Amino acid sequence: MFFINIIDMEQVINTERAPIKLWLNDIEEGALEQAKNLANLPFIHKWVSIMPDSHQGYGMPIGGVLPAKKAIIPNAVGVDIGCGMCSLRTDLQDISQDKLKEIMSLTRASVPIGFSHQSKEQEEKWMPEIKNNVPIVKKEYDKARYQVGTLGGGNHFIEIQKGSDGYVWIMIHSGSRNIGYTVAQHYTDLAKEHCQKWFSQVPEDLSFFPLGTELFTRYKNEMDYCIEFALMNRKLMMERVKQAFSEIIDVSFDHFINKPHNFADWEHHYNENVILHRKGATRARKNEWGMIPGSQGTSSYIVKGKGNKESFDSCSHGAGRVMSRTKARKTLSVKEETERLNEMGVIHAIRSKDDLDEAPSSYKNIDDVMANQADLVDIEIELQPLAVIKG
Repeated sequence: MFFINIIDMEQVINTERAPIKLWLNDIEEGALEQAKNLANLPFIHKWVSIMPDSHQGYGMPIGGVLPAKKAIIPNAVGVDIGCGMCSLRTDLQDISQDKLKEIMSLTRASVPIGFSHQSKEQEEKWMPEIKNNVPIVKKEYDKARYQVGTLGGGNHFIEIQKGSDGYVWIMIHSGSRNIGYTVAQHYTDLAKEHCQKWFSQVPEDLSFFPLGTELFTRYKNEMDYCIEFALMNRKLMMERVKQAFSEIIDVSFDHFINKPHNFADWEHHYNENVILHRKGATRARKNEWGMIPGSQGTSSYIVKGKGNKESFDSCSHGAGRVMSRTKARKTLSVKEETERLNEMGVIHAIRSKDDLDEAPSSYKNIDDVMANQADLVDIEIELQPLAVIKG
């Protein structure tokens, strides 16, 4: 049994070594157990914050925010290092479905999706400069030149949206592709070996590197590179989408926003410098622009952070899943999901049962998620989906 104190949008669990502060009241049991594991780490600073889109992940719940003193945990960043979103506003106030279909067709031809890579190496200007000791990055560098500018799979997307500000927007969600995955797997395995060697009493999936060790420095270097790669990956895809727009219609672009949500970095909180891990959570400092997507059948939002210290200047990275991918494919109806999207006029990405893991019904209600974090962000622009490409 645990006790919860209600404070505004926040719930506090006080049964573990450190408190757990949650911005939701319906956290699934697996995610709660993972949050408790975080709260019992010996190097936790203050408390663990859990965002309203949270659900169970590997080792750490998605939507988790973990401040660590003198330690870094590869699995608290995750396998898709630097995964995040970017948005760009067009000067268009309207666009026809016919033109949207043409733009999406050109985009599909220029942006590989799923497991597909580029057919040729991309220009080196799209690759971040190597500045530090990054052996795995160097090993994967040539392959990564075929991966940059590619969408990947899962919940990654390219979406065209109509904003409440009157303008058409572009939003992209993607990460660091295979180079980030390879770095993550390599250092997760090394962290497990390191903690076993020193008889560290932490769950295996939360194995860590202490500050001052070579492995801490090397992982941080490689992680930072993958974050930069993920940004360049999104920028190149955005460039290809801009080209597709420009081939079909006279258009200009501005107000680019980029936000990663799988990363760790030094931040100063409550009078101490800590390694702040965000896994499926977005930084939301005071007046900092960000974006929170719903699903291909619901609103997304351009937001500004409120700089809430209780959440360590964080907010959700999306709506969050309400059912697993397997359950969605088994239980949801292609007919019902497509009818809903067709009624909305969305050019969607559901063609068969294999696509149901990304159906709107597999996600939490974005309105509830946004209500639960009213103390974390201000909504600036509401975005309605017009057309989407899913990985």
